[in-house]
Amino acid sequence: MLLTIDHVGIACRDLDAAIERYRGVFGLTLVSQEVNAEQGVKEAMLATSSGSSYVQLLEPLAPDTPVGKFLERRGEGMHHVGYAVADVRAALAEIGAAGVRLIDSRPRHGSLGASIAFLHPGDLGGVLTELVQPLR
Repeated sequence: MLLTIDHVGIACRDLDAAIERYRGVFGLTLVSQEVNAEQGVKEAMLATSSGSSYVQLLEPLAPDTPVGKFLERRGEGMHHVGYAVADVRAALAEIGAAGVRLIDSRPRHGSLGASIAFLHPGDLGGVLTELVQPLR
């Protein structure tokens, strides 16, 4: 079901500074920046040199957003792991049937036009997990 690791989401307080850090240290290429008001973040996607996976940097739009609350509790760092799937709806149905709690019962808009859905970290070893059906 999981095709590859699509991205690692990293919470940060200053998106511009984080972009420069990841570009400077790892040579990642900035491929997109956008505001996702539904999720309460400013985000940037930076591609690895292979172009097959990304680092997603997330700055909260406000302290009461999910990423804002995460930063308050845990500070900057890894927020979630995103896995590519061929069909996010089918993956949700199969995972839900296996007893994993779904944060999203249906897909929503994600970075780079992808369809995404989140799974509850309490059922996956404390890891917030995102399913990503990339835009084709």
